[in-house]
Amino acid sequence: MSSSHTFIGAVEIGTSKITVLIGEYDGRELAIIGRGECQSRGIIKGAVVDYKAASECTHSALEQAEREAGERIEAVFLAQTGGHLEGFYNEATVSVHAADNMIVAEDIRTVCDLARAKQLPAGRLVVHHIRRPFRVDGRLVPNPEHLVGRRLEVGYWTVHGQENKLADFIHVIRGFSLEVRELVLSSLASGHMITTPEERQHGVLAIDIGAGTTDFVIYHDGVPHTTGVLPVGGAHITNDLSLGLRLTEGQAEKLKHRFGRAAGFTRDRSEKVWLDGNFAIGDRQFSRHAIEQITAARALEILEIVKKKLGGAFTPETCSAGVVLTGGTAKLAGIAETAARVFGVPAHLGEPPSWVTENLRDPGYNTALGVLYYGVNSRSEQQGAPHRKAGFLSAVTRLFATS
Repeated sequence: MSSSHTFIGAVEIGTSKITVLIGEYDGRELAIIGRGECQSRGIIKGAVVDYKAASECTHSALEQAEREAGERIEAVFLAQTGGHLEGFYNEATVSVHAADNMIVAEDIRTVCDLARAKQLPAGRLVVHHIRRPFRVDGRLVPNPEHLVGRRLEVGYWTVHGQENKLADFIHVIRGFSLEVRELVLSSLASGHMITTPEERQHGVLAIDIGAGTTDFVIYHDGVPHTTGVLPVGGAHITNDLSLGLRLTEGQAEKLKHRFGRAAGFTRDRSEKVWLDGNFAIGDRQFSRHAIEQITAARALEILEIVKKKLGGAFTPETCSAGVVLTGGTAKLAGIAETAARVFGVPAHLGEPPSWVTENLRDPGYNTALGVLYYGVNSRSEQQGAPHRKAGFLSAVTRLFATS
């Protein structure tokens, strides 16, 4: 391996599929040199429920990516979602010590440490501390060092999860003789890929509707403000169709992709559609209107729950850039129209940056792409912030040492 090149792995262990990307970074550009995919097994709503099954399909995707890349990676960045993740906000204020009121690095370290110091309940681990902008005497500033003021404030949105559920995913990766460099919130990964710096500055809500979970992040003033996860997604739409129309899961999934809608229904309520269209034994017809009603009802419910979960963190005034949607379920026709109606702001489907190649521009890849991007851009930051890395990794090490 050339010393000037870095190979970075990104893994997303989702409810419907496992995605592994390997990138080669030369200090200027990121090239994706390996991709592996496998249908997911043993994962439900962002949690490992069958370790052996989850390990087998994850390892298959890792082997495929390494084979395509022609490189053996030593560590990965791992996407993390699941209903067990929760967040809270905590802020701190310090008085500037210098006689001339100039803020120095020690003031910044002190206020940040105080804002992150809130204790977690037993059995919980921090996944991310998301810092909001500093305030100097009430005014927002990106970097307060060397500025003059009497009072320095900062707040953190802290995301934490259950130790055992976080450890399950780490254990799956370690079974392939790999280390997890860091967990990356799925909402932050996909949100960064589908929103622009301008949107994040003006205020934007990014929603990633996967198969088993829905991840969301709201940006204010250019930085993440609030994140969350719902243990519901596209698989629940499939299940609704399966129950409502008495179909197998596979048949329901097929109808969802072909005829499901979140808005803009067919005008002819008597229109019928075929399950397969090949007129073979077992092929049958269904009401197109019934399919649309079922899929639209669940899509609307998911978006309404996101809005309720955000509470006062979302207002049309603070999210003037609107709503951006991604994830496999975002391909449901009319979902942007429904989101615009629920949130009262413009909504559209997210597009990854122009550097993403055509074969990876499907919404289902945005989380893994965001994790890879995070891995490239956070390395120097991690080295400068040992408290976060040490706190998380030492806790994980303790879990495995006692298992």
